[in-house]
Amino acid sequence: MKYSGIGGQAVIEGIMMMNRNDYAVAVRRPDGEIEIKKDKYESITTKAKILSLPFIRGVFRFADSMIMKTLTYSASFFEDDEEEEPGRFEKFLDRVFGEKLESVIMSIVMVLSFILAIGIFMILPLVIANFFKSFITSEHVMAVLEGVIRIAIFIACIKLVSRMEDIRRTFMYHGAEHKCINCVEHGHPLTVENVRASSKEHKRCGTSFILIVMIISILFFMVIRIDNIGLRMLSRIILIPVIAGVSYEILQLAGRRNSKFMDLVSRPGMWMQGLTTTEPDDSMIEVAIAAVETVFDWRSYLDEAFPGWKESSTP
Repeated sequence: MKYSGIGGQAVIEGIMMMNRNDYAVAVRRPDGEIEIKKDKYESITTKAKILSLPFIRGVFRFADSMIMKTLTYSASFFEDDEEEEPGRFEKFLDRVFGEKLESVIMSIVMVLSFILAIGIFMILPLVIANFFKSFITSEHVMAVLEGVIRIAIFIACIKLVSRMEDIRRTFMYHGAEHKCINCVEHGHPLTVENVRASSKEHKRCGTSFILIVMIISILFFMVIRIDNIGLRMLSRIILIPVIAGVSYEILQLAGRRNSKFMDLVSRPGMWMQGLTTTEPDDSMIEVAIAAVETVFDWRSYLDEAFPGWKESSTP
């Protein structure tokens, strides 16, 4: 595998692919056609040099993925055609915020989602683990127990949301995204047949990032020992940027290196991707290819990274 620099994410009935500042969202419309939107996005890390430094950039790269409006774009194709008369509260919000209403709502949703995620994945595992403190004296064991509970909650949440049809299809598009990137990074022309034969797991996946965060948090909390439960909760929140920064650097190393050690580091995350990626059908692969080709010249990449690929791919 050779690093290509492209990455992406699944959206509703489509895929976003990004190459440097260029990104494209390809969506399979209800009429069967593929709609593509190409745009540019300037990362938060380019605003100031300090934000692009190792162990700092990871937090802001994660924020980038939340700020980009790719999900709302894809969802716009599947909104109900019948427009209902807005209620009083909606009219009030429209008067107050005007054209900024959508951005304000998205910001509120992001903040609430972040708070909810902290509560579920950082505070709740600590509270549950604390019930065992009376008969577990080792702080190291308590840190491991808290981490195991955190991972169990994450798996349970994924299993729960995956019961929804839209989420199941999104996981299929997630698999198509990985397959496309794996296809070109392993030196194969980007065709439906080659993509279908590629792996649906990828080292740089966000699912792997989340698992690395949970494992790194265990190591941090083994070292940081605080008796007061309130201060321990506070420490979990304060250390989120630090843990995320370290985890991001590990994910980047694993995604760019082919050493046996990095393959071993990547393995748990790729196992976890079995929960968030599903084998796509050919129509989804076509959407993924369309998104890639809009922002990435894979032929030039193969010429540089895999000289002779044309001869090897000729029947």
